[in-house]
Amino acid sequence: MADELAIDLRNVSKRYGRKVHALRGVGMRVRRGEVFGLLGPNGAGKSTLVKILMTVIRPTSCEGAVLGMPVGHKGTLAKVGYLPEHHRFPDYLTGAQVVDHFGALCGVPRAERRRRGDELLDLVGLRAGGWEKRRVREYSKGMRQRVGIAQALINDPDLVLLDEPTDGVDPVGRRDIRNILIEQRRKGRTIFLNSHLLSELEMVCDRVAIMVQGQVHSEGTLEELTAPDRRYEIEVDVSPSMENHERIISAVRAVAWAPGPSEMSNGGAGPPVRQGALRGDVSARLVGLTFVAETISAEAIQPVIDQLREAGLAIGAVRPVRPSLEDLFIRAVTDPNTGRALAPGAAMPGTARTGDHR
Repeated sequence: MADELAIDLRNVSKRYGRKVHALRGVGMRVRRGEVFGLLGPNGAGKSTLVKILMTVIRPTSCEGAVLGMPVGHKGTLAKVGYLPEHHRFPDYLTGAQVVDHFGALCGVPRAERRRRGDELLDLVGLRAGGWEKRRVREYSKGMRQRVGIAQALINDPDLVLLDEPTDGVDPVGRRDIRNILIEQRRKGRTIFLNSHLLSELEMVCDRVAIMVQGQVHSEGTLEELTAPDRRYEIEVDVSPSMENHERIISAVRAVAWAPGPSEMSNGGAGPPVRQGALRGDVSARLVGLTFVAETISAEAIQPVIDQLREAGLAIGAVRPVRPSLEDLFIRAVTDPNTGRALAPGAAMPGTARTGDHR
């Protein structure tokens, strides 16, 4: 198993003085050849974790390995590409000089870094219009991110750590960067992404981890993380009257519902909700004119569709539904007891996890 992991972390913690506990026993596994996304609110400890991996800061405690060697092993760092969140390239250098400079720092032979530099600058789109020959001070934020990705790949790394790579990049640039990452995965590289753009992560990542207040809240594929909340929704295309609502209930009850479903008023905030179960003990509810089956089985909802159509009701839509990455994120950062967002930053020892951050 260890040979399959690019990053294998256990018990990673970081304290600043006595009060700030930025990381609290983080454990995380990233497989070789995958795109792994790390997400969380501001102050959750994401950048701190990345900086520990890159030996920019020293952990209070840390167990585990990067590319099979202990975290901080200098020889292994030569196989890692890195783009910090707040990078600062010398603005008097051209884009080509920046890539060449960082290649030299990584010990890449001159002939190889010139060849690879040209390839990478073409890959990130900076050779179009001769931008690789212009000074960085003339670059937009998106162009700086592009040259940053090129310098992170100049040493032909096995592992690439990118901290907010699409920050300040327009939609076209984000699409280009996404395609670059997919191409790097195809070549067998491991990509570790730290980003706030959840839609971007959802499109490109094989697995993700959500960090909240210095700890890993959840980790896995999107299918694994959303499995408990996936469902089918069947929408009946009729006018929203109580008579039609009762027709739906009557049509469904004979085949689909367990005896005696209960009806709730939904607090006056919306249409009444009728709670019941499909045969086979699948949880289900009727919300207004939408039948919600808490199942991912298409077979389980066929009797419902048949009975509704036999009753002369038109089916407006049948759609599989799963939570988005944004839904998972919001749930992770919301206190289930109060419904309020957790305070930013890591929780202080001995303090509650909600309320104002002091």
